[in-house]
Amino acid sequence: MRQYLPIKNFPWPWSRRDDGQNESSPLIPKSGAAKVEDEELGHVDREIPSGTHSVEDPYISTRIRPHYSYSLMDYFLKYLLFLCNLVFTVLGLVVIGLGIWGLVSKESLAQEKIGSIGTDPMLILLTLGLLLTFLCLTGCVGALRENCCLLKLFSWIVLVLITIQVLFVIVAYSMQDQIEGYLRSGILAAMARYQDDLDLRFITDEIQLSLQCCGADTFRDWEINMYYNCSAPGVLACGVPATCCLDPFENGTVWNSQCGVGVQLMDEFTAQSVIFLGGCLGGISRWIEQHEGLIGTIGVVVVGVQILTVLITRRLMDSIRWHKVNV
Repeated sequence: MRQYLPIKNFPWPWSRRDDGQNESSPLIPKSGAAKVEDEELGHVDREIPSGTHSVEDPYISTRIRPHYSYSLMDYFLKYLLFLCNLVFTVLGLVVIGLGIWGLVSKESLAQEKIGSIGTDPMLILLTLGLLLTFLCLTGCVGALRENCCLLKLFSWIVLVLITIQVLFVIVAYSMQDQIEGYLRSGILAAMARYQDDLDLRFITDEIQLSLQCCGADTFRDWEINMYYNCSAPGVLACGVPATCCLDPFENGTVWNSQCGVGVQLMDEFTAQSVIFLGGCLGGISRWIEQHEGLIGTIGVVVVGVQILTVLITRRLMDSIRWHKVNV
């Protein structure tokens, strides 16, 4: 009866275990009495029949191999990062498609136009699409595959973008006069190529219609264009585009493309009844002043979202490393 009593297997504090190499050690063959004693104390591993699985002691298994699993928050952050980057990856691919379509439709890659491709807005659109796709695809695959290298690359690129944006705001605030000069030069360059580049024409028309302006500083700036110059032989000579007119629509339905013909020959008092006298450079400045609160809020939100993205990525990287170490 003594060998069946469970009290024998209880690890009493005063019980002494001999860990030395003696006759009860598994390295030395044991006598029959020693085997029986070890079986009672649970020191001998019982043979397991073939085809069956061993059942480990949960206490011993926990002590040897601690188990770690992702929390619900880890799963949420992982798939949130994956889905957000997936959406922006698709958006980047759409932007790339639009850029390629624009270059092909305008034949900007033709030999006679390849020299001026550097100023083509479609090339800028294509470049932004490639950068956005590469960045978001890195974060998307890194989050899905739990790849710390890709996630680290993604977080560092986002940190660089945040730094560039902050530096741009600081430089733009401290160099307002220089930026105004660059902006004036850009508007005049777009006006000079108004008839030759459909993209620049579209952008110029949208600015003049939205801000209700004409030219860079004044409507007479359109003399820089070879078709609107007063020495030009065509019907557009000494005129301005129809987007400068107060009412470019006849009877509210038909677009009157000749409403600005001969305006440069008029004095300002007469011209003000036909076109907008103010330049677009001043219109842009007024628009920024009127919406500076909204612009600042959007900027803070965008930078905040990027910082939050970096924090989420870092948290996910720490969880992945901890899981790989402890599992």
